[in-house]
Amino acid sequence: MMTVEEKPDVTYNDVGGCKEQIEKMREVVELPMLHPEKFVKLGIDPPKGVLCYGPPGTGKTLLARAVANRTDACFIRVIGSELVQKYVGEGARMVRELFQMARSKKACIVFFDEVDAIGGARFDDGVGGDNEVQRTMLEIVNQLDGFDARGNIKVLMATNRPDTLDPALLRPGRLDRKVEFGLPDLESRTQIFKIHTRTMNCERDIRFELLARLCPNST
Repeated sequence: MMTVEEKPDVTYNDVGGCKEQIEKMREVVELPMLHPEKFVKLGIDPPKGVLCYGPPGTGKTLLARAVANRTDACFIRVIGSELVQKYVGEGARMVRELFQMARSKKACIVFFDEVDAIGGARFDDGVGGDNEVQRTMLEIVNQLDGFDARGNIKVLMATNRPDTLDPALLRPGRLDRKVEFGLPDLESRTQIFKIHTRTMNCERDIRFELLARLCPNST
């Protein structure tokens, strides 16, 4: 349900086809964590959280781990659907414990995967949603409101259904930034092939671009 890595072993060089996304994540996550004094000097608050959205397999989790590596941050990953338990209040309790753990670290990136499972709109056709899901989502919102944007915790959330998220999550001071992860183009797919074959004993004259052309619309 929860995965904790004190420092992931993934770097930006391991993330193929996400040049634009890497630049954005460095700006909104890496810079505030490594140089908070810059924001203090300017008198502005950096983003507390970032929403990463796009099809499955486009690098959202991998890039989040790479940012944690770059910032020497603990990486805590939790899958949204697994936060919602059959016992009343269990999901909210786990969210509180999750953030307590994050606060105990020197620096921490909290990554909610499949956040639409708990952060979906609370009302559908005027009918209230599941109470336990709502309690869990409300606790996440409370935790987002409860820590300093200039502190050592950043929250990243991932979904392939951004249109279904509750607007409460996307208000200023919560998930302040959005980063889109689209399907890789030809150049990006070529780069991905090169990354995945770096440690393989392959022929030197592999035509990576040809391989990339053979798998359009792939991640």
